[in-house]
Amino acid sequence: MMLRDQGLTLLLAMFFSIAAGLVGCIALMRRMLLAGDVMSHLALPGLGIAFLYKINPLIGGAATLFFGTLLVWQLQRKSGLAPEAAIGVIFAGALAIGAAVTPNEDLAESLFGELPKISFGEFLIAAAGVLLVIFSVYLLRDELTLSIFSPDLAAATGVNVSRLDLYYLLLFSVTILVGLRFMGALLASALIIVPAATARQLTDKLSHFLLIASALSLFAVTSGFLASVVVFKFSTAGPTITIFSAALFGLALLVKRRTKLRL
Repeated sequence: MMLRDQGLTLLLAMFFSIAAGLVGCIALMRRMLLAGDVMSHLALPGLGIAFLYKINPLIGGAATLFFGTLLVWQLQRKSGLAPEAAIGVIFAGALAIGAAVTPNEDLAESLFGELPKISFGEFLIAAAGVLLVIFSVYLLRDELTLSIFSPDLAAATGVNVSRLDLYYLLLFSVTILVGLRFMGALLASALIIVPAATARQLTDKLSHFLLIASALSLFAVTSGFLASVVVFKFSTAGPTITIFSAALFGLALLVKRRTKLRL
């Protein structure tokens, strides 16, 4: 039973890694990487309330994460705030509420992952969410790219930029929600931020950028899970996955520097 649970969690994490790589590339081009890191903390109040009342923490995390996402979109739309400013305003309140309501014994799980074991039904729902993210990014890639480089031109071609922003924020939130189980609220966005930043050091082509980011994210997840089982047995998978992601970023910087020196 334990092996089955670990296998389902690893398989879901691998699906999540591909979605995170794609979403991260768009976030980097939109200059939203650090804002995206903050977004993962929007789930913390819901996780804390769920732990407090002994219900599924992912249900609580989903409720506050999506509520916060809609609030960010409305703030951005009606106040003219940049996405990172709107997210920053909501982040402070979300983090404070989450820290206040989360029982001390459950705080580490909320921040670093290792939530209750996954059932097969939960796996199917989460996998469907991840596949929806991947498919949606593929379908919207042209509109997203155009809206990044020229919102006015995108609007002139019939793209509803405000609605597209909402779609992207929701896709971002779904990706974070799936990652909460094994990454936690503190590190859920690490696989969105680091692989995209790493891939950007290695290529300038959009198609290669998307593929490399997803591949690096997948490698980090697989290696991190194996390391947490074999080497870092006292740790959850989230920190080891993030360590591998950061190491890959360091290697990419070295490769880029050596390539420049040869030229």
